Amino acid sequence: MNTTDEKTKKQLILEAAARLFRDKGYAATSMRDLAEMVHLKASSLYNHIGSKEEILRDICFANAERFQTVMQEVQQLEASAAEKVHALLKMHIHIATEDVTSVTAFNDEWRHLSEPHLTAFKTMRRDYEVRFQAIIEEGIQKGEFKNVNAFTTLYTIFSAVRWLHDWYKPERNVTPEELYEQISTLLMNGLANDLKK
Repeated sequence: MNTTDEKTKKQLILEAAARLFRDKGYAATSMRDLAEMVHLKASSLYNHIGSKEEILRDICFANAERFQTVMQEVQQLEASAAEKVHALLKMHIHIATEDVTSVTAFNDEWRHLSEPHLTAFKTMRRDYEVRFQAIIEEGIQKGEFKNVNAFTTLYTIFSAVRWLHDWYKPERNVTPEELYEQISTLLMNGLANDLKK
């Protein structure tokens, strides 16, 4: 099997595992379940992947790195704090509606990681949160946002988008763009300093 075929097979395994983790939970998913889903013998599965936790680790860190990459790009923008929050909101909604299975594992199953990976992953999550909170604090200091608690604001934003990966399906009568418009309007109107309107 060539390198491209191997990469494709591993990606298929990761996507199937993410669906199983979403539907059954990480703990209840077996390698046999996964092998059946990708039409391989359980013994053959280990030619492509080392363990169930390796799969979870790949999913979690791939998503964490995606969030970190966008955060870095947003922080480098010559833009207002409000524009940066808009950009991050758009990214959260896009990922939650475009890669539902992986985000489910990223949001809900990361606690099953073992050390040192658990600590490394939590460090990445915390770094992202600190950087997001700093953007909110910048907006408060510059008078773009109301004088509210930045930490409370951060987790209100996270809570406002965290449910999407459980709820969103393409057949629902709302597009990701419409979700972004509705959610961002609600959140940003609540956050905006009246004096700046």
